[in-house]
Amino acid sequence: MTRKILVTGGAGFIGSAVCRHLVGAGVEVLNVDVLTYAGNLESLAAIDNAPNYRFARLDICDRPAISEALTGFAPDQVIHLAAESHVDRSIDGGDDFIRTNVVGTFSLLEAARAYWLSLPPPRREAFRFLHVSTDEVYGSLGEEGRFAETTPYDPSSPYSASKAAADHLASAWFRTYGFPAIISNCSNNYGPYHFPEKLIPLAILNAMHGKSAPVYGTGRNVRDWLYVEDHARALDLIAARGRVGEKYNIGGGNERRNIDVVRRICAILDRLRPAARPHESLIEFVTDRPGHDRRYAIDASKLERELGWRALETFDSGIEKTVRWYLDNEWWWRPLREKVYAGERLGVLREQPPPETAQAPAKAALGAGRRSEGRQGLRREEPFTAPSDSRPSEQTAAAPRRR
Repeated sequence: MTRKILVTGGAGFIGSAVCRHLVGAGVEVLNVDVLTYAGNLESLAAIDNAPNYRFARLDICDRPAISEALTGFAPDQVIHLAAESHVDRSIDGGDDFIRTNVVGTFSLLEAARAYWLSLPPPRREAFRFLHVSTDEVYGSLGEEGRFAETTPYDPSSPYSASKAAADHLASAWFRTYGFPAIISNCSNNYGPYHFPEKLIPLAILNAMHGKSAPVYGTGRNVRDWLYVEDHARALDLIAARGRVGEKYNIGGGNERRNIDVVRRICAILDRLRPAARPHESLIEFVTDRPGHDRRYAIDASKLERELGWRALETFDSGIEKTVRWYLDNEWWWRPLREKVYAGERLGVLREQPPPETAQAPAKAALGAGRRSEGRQGLRREEPFTAPSDSRPSEQTAAAPRRR
């Protein structure tokens, strides 16, 4: 019997990789995404017309609409990736992070719990809800050690705090209601279709165009890099075979200092697209991020032992593929650079006016402008409309239209 999975946030970087993987494996997928600045339907062009893929533009905070989508599509599993995820943007303003990551996760959990309770016993027993999270909830490591599933939470940024809150909600829904939630916590992802505000795509695109490649602080902050397609395989395994109520860490086992990551990118560009001077000369050390965690490292042995997962890409093989992809796919990233994000610095603390002189209407207008600016150049889809008689085996014209 074909599996049916509802994916939230499937137009984002990791979500689109998950959708491509699942559709390629023959899974029937409903991708639910509100299409914020980082949601891009072009990342799903490869599966656009697949008979087992559908898209619905929905907000996870809209519980009635999500409930309708669950009832109409009747998934066996939900993989929840919808989230605001850029630390720097959370420093600039945390409102969207609390709304989406905390309130949105709560709303989705409640809609999914009601759907789960409505299922007949065999399907209710088999249903799974995978909440996808980050290693940043654990805080910062010293020179030694790795994050385990039992590591206490110690978030440092508004982003990681919002994800920690969402993790606690998923865990509480399992403990209180018996809801079949599973949590995964991944290390830093990289690969094709990565929105160019993050370190690796920003460094690639800036260096390609002879612009400075910014590195925060001294560049000694360490991350454990995970190729996005390896992550997608892990999430598929966890959703299918993971134990209810458990947590699974996902890491690539590729610890690198940020400066070494950017130097490696520059070396690859020197070989593939030589310039008048070495690309490494473009590296620029900039003011560090506030609250910048020093080191992340994941112990993924539980996932490897229980489910047999292994990362297939080393950092060297994955970063080579990634640089080549950006060189070969200007059609994907150029509209984003021109219309959505041009590479400007984010996450810098600025002087705030005293409360008595702050202009609330002006601030509200500025926030609204920032949100609308991030959605330029993206295609739109019609909202999901469930059929009035939403039996699991039926596909009707009222279901989300295939693209």
